[in-house]
Amino acid sequence: MKSITIHEIDNDLDKKISEKSVEFGLSQNRTVKYILQNSLITDKKASKKDSFAELFGKWSTKEKEEFDKKISDFEVINEMDWKK
Repeated sequence: MKSITIHEIDNDLDKKISEKSVEFGLSQNRTVKYILQNSLITDKKASKKDSFAELFGKWSTKEKEEFDKKISDFEVINEMDWKK
């Protein structure tokens, strides 16, 4: 496998790479490879989906339980509401 060296990375870019490596839980080398691969070799559909990923999250079990509790009234059917 080939290796490359990138010279004169400015401080802002270095900081971003460091932040992303912490966010991804990867080394800086793996982070740069991940970013390059995802920006240069991606499926168009997957790319669209991934571009919105940070806007959507997953609920924790506790958050889901709280939500279900708050909407539980909507699960009850009052038969009187359906009679003429």
